[in-house]
Amino acid sequence: MNEISPFENTSVVAPPPQQSRNDELGQEDFMTLMITQFRNQDPFKPMENGDFLGQLAQFGTVNGIEQLNSSFGALQSSIQSEQALQAANLVGHDVLAVNDIGFLAEEGKIAGAVDLESSASNIQVDVVDASGQLIRRFDLGVQEPGLARFAWDGRNEDGELAGSGHYQLVARVSRGTSIEQVPIMLESKIESVNLGGSGQGLTLNLTGGDVLSFGQVRRIL
Repeated sequence: MNEISPFENTSVVAPPPQQSRNDELGQEDFMTLMITQFRNQDPFKPMENGDFLGQLAQFGTVNGIEQLNSSFGALQSSIQSEQALQAANLVGHDVLAVNDIGFLAEEGKIAGAVDLESSASNIQVDVVDASGQLIRRFDLGVQEPGLARFAWDGRNEDGELAGSGHYQLVARVSRGTSIEQVPIMLESKIESVNLGGSGQGLTLNLTGGDVLSFGQVRRIL
């Protein structure tokens, strides 16, 4: 008796090629590979439906991730372009930015603010020079929620001018018996904007040579 192969007179024909977009070429290659694998499989160890679907799902996941990355890249470029336009409009303006290092010009001042979520019994501001020496300490007193503004006149504890240069300002908020150091914001003038290279964010060049990231800006004055 002749054995009849269950695969006799059975053929698998690949679908006719269709013109497709460049982003679908990977799918065509994958289907060609799967058809070839199906044709050349061991008849005694045929590919299970689960295996076939698993490979399809894996390809779909990889392809989906690639498309997601492509879409995210386009979105990121759009956001960067929008930020570049916004940053260019800041040139020549004063801004309030999260930054604790300020530049004191000759006979100038350093102004800033602390953003309070709740009222405070006092805000203490320390001014420290590059060597870590305390130059000036002053209190703002009771403050309501919102921006608590201050300005250092550039003088030390003896009333003498401290001299131009960079100084660090530290703010501590008192609420009852609790004292907490909080972020401080300083006023700065934007001199120019750096767009940055690939993968780098926008940076703002300030008067005095300091540099801020665009994300540090909180308010345009």
